[in-house]
Amino acid sequence: MCAFGVMILTGAGLVTGQTAGLAVLIAYTMGWGFGPVFFVINLPFYWLAWRQIGAAFAIKTFIAVALISGFSMIIPWLISINPVHPAVASVLFGMVAGAGLLAIFRHRASLGGIGILAYWLQERTGFPAGWVQFGFDLVVFAVAMTLLEPILVLWSLLGALVLNAIIAINHRRDRYIAV
Repeated sequence: MCAFGVMILTGAGLVTGQTAGLAVLIAYTMGWGFGPVFFVINLPFYWLAWRQIGAAFAIKTFIAVALISGFSMIIPWLISINPVHPAVASVLFGMVAGAGLLAIFRHRASLGGIGILAYWLQERTGFPAGWVQFGFDLVVFAVAMTLLEPILVLWSLLGALVLNAIIAINHRRDRYIAV
């Protein structure tokens, strides 16, 4: 779901936040593929995951990032989406990727980078991971404003808001039952 969301996002020339947004910006500016850039950017964050959250979380996160990176390279060969209005692409991205990220969080993993930090902060303080991520998103969007058309960055912000609202509303410890 997340790799499909990235395809929708980048197909419309939009950006997102966190390490995925940084990977998108690098891919746009350098002409590199999102998948490899996203994979490499996440490498330094596994230490935090392993040390602060645990080996199982770090391993599952590594696998999730590797799968997103791989699927993001394969999906465009399997499906194509005609250009849609950036607002539609942004909301679709937020819904699809938000639901995918929620599933990943519920299985005690993340998509790396800022997601690891946000997850760790939520577990330690109870502050919603989605809102932590949104704060970091604002920094990425500020950089994006210097690289992309401002209207595309504004539409991108809508997608990040949808994604992070899904996480903030739905990812709560009191909804999980320990077995």
